[in-house]
Amino acid sequence: MRNRIASRHVVISGCSGGGKSTLLVELRRRGFETVEEPGRRIVEEELRGDGRALPWIDLEVFARRAIKVAAADRARMRRTEGWVFFDRGLLDAAVALEHASGVPVSETLSGHDRFHRQVFLTPLWPEIYHRDSERQQDLREGAAEYHRLVLAFDRLGYEPVILPKLNTTARADFVLNTLA
Repeated sequence: MRNRIASRHVVISGCSGGGKSTLLVELRRRGFETVEEPGRRIVEEELRGDGRALPWIDLEVFARRAIKVAAADRARMRRTEGWVFFDRGLLDAAVALEHASGVPVSETLSGHDRFHRQVFLTPLWPEIYHRDSERQQDLREGAAEYHRLVLAFDRLGYEPVILPKLNTTARADFVLNTLA
């Protein structure tokens, strides 16, 4: 069971504002299962509440919550057949926790199934980046996060695949052709 899950659960990660969510909308339109970014969902909820678990307020609290949400997402998709695409998720949350608290990524991920060996990363793309109420990170911070992710994925034995700066349809084709 573990190998079957790893072989079909695919992470889309990378630089904030690089087009991950837009790519997942296209993959969903094509009939694939997708899982929205835990961080966005947490930020939306926190902005309606007391805001203590916002990444720009307390990154460690945010990351720990994102790990719980991402683990629940993964469990929910366990029985889904075919490709499942995750917008960030467990790997990204573990990297954020390591950055915020020093807890090693490998320790956080211990006991969790691996994902597909290829992790797709959106590069820094200033031309499409924009801040909003849920994305407070500037481009410099986004670039630093991107580099942490690439290094962590490599350390964990994943194969980082950098997505080309193409339109959404071409990017989706790239992902699907790379996985084939």
